[in-house]
Amino acid sequence: MLELSRRSQVAIGIVLVLLVAMTRGSHFSLVNLPSASWAVSFLAGVLLKPRWVFPLLFLQTTFMDIMSVGWTNAGHHCMTVAYWMLLPAYAALWFGGRLYARWHREQLSSLLVLIPVLLSSALACQLFSSGGFYFFSGRYETPTFAGMLERIATYYPQYLSSMALYVGAAAVIYIVLRVYAVREAQQGSQA
Repeated sequence: MLELSRRSQVAIGIVLVLLVAMTRGSHFSLVNLPSASWAVSFLAGVLLKPRWVFPLLFLQTTFMDIMSVGWTNAGHHCMTVAYWMLLPAYAALWFGGRLYARWHREQLSSLLVLIPVLLSSALACQLFSSGGFYFFSGRYETPTFAGMLERIATYYPQYLSSMALYVGAAAVIYIVLRVYAVREAQQGSQA
């Protein structure tokens, strides 16, 4: 299980909030990064203990979505009743992160656990988000199971690759910081 200090969790929380702010929608014209929302939900589950973090991050993404389409343009293509399917979608990612945090060990072999947990929670998220939009948005006249599978085949690889980019970067940063902390501790014990 990951044991991070309160100070580390606060710093990580700030970074995750800023990452969502920088990548969700087109709020910053100089930064054109893929959305980090999926990765942030997953990483929050892995790295941050307080349960209230998940609803806070969901409220942040909802607020940013509403602000990006504008209060007067609430009828935007994506802003339908199906929007609320993002709640169980992001919850699947957060829960996947929680599971991984329980199974994590300070060994490189933990990556063999991380990958299937990441893939399965991302797939559950895609089923809720894309499938929810397909069936409940009212944008498709006769939604079918085959049509939903086609949407998932189209969008899942793109969202998964963005998520993998951010989670992979976080894993590399975590490994580097852990190696540094271990070396510092060894040098401290030798002095």
